[in-house]
Amino acid sequence: MQKLENRIYDELNVGDKASLAHQVQESDLLLFAAVSGDVNPVHLDEEFAAATPFKGRIAHGMFSGALISAAIACELPGPGSIYIGQELSFLRPVRLGDNITIELEVLEKLPKNRVKIATRVINQDGKQVVDGVATVMAPTEKVSIERPQAPAVQLG
Repeated sequence: MQKLENRIYDELNVGDKASLAHQVQESDLLLFAAVSGDVNPVHLDEEFAAATPFKGRIAHGMFSGALISAAIACELPGPGSIYIGQELSFLRPVRLGDNITIELEVLEKLPKNRVKIATRVINQDGKQVVDGVATVMAPTEKVSIERPQAPAVQLG
């Protein structure tokens, strides 16, 4: 089983990086719609979405935001991090089947254990689809834990 280890505030340096990869699946869109209540047909109905400027279904913008949250919580700074704020710009659509990479980079260390982190999402073509900056309270105590498995969920 994989371990999750955090980087405490004192260990973080400007320029530190981490990433998390994810392939966007049908179940991602369905589960995100179920949890968020965002049932916009551009995400769920191929016929409707085909008539939009996107010419097909796209992932919820905040699904990318949720993956950024996962990268912060599990990769940089990792377990014990507290999200304080996030600015996001959605530059291009994320589509079913896309292989996206969430890239994090420490931009600045602030007082009170806070850090500014660049949050970028890049698709399989190397094109940036999301750009942003997060403010995070970094942990102050070192943690190393077994990575918990995500809960099993059945659609239906």
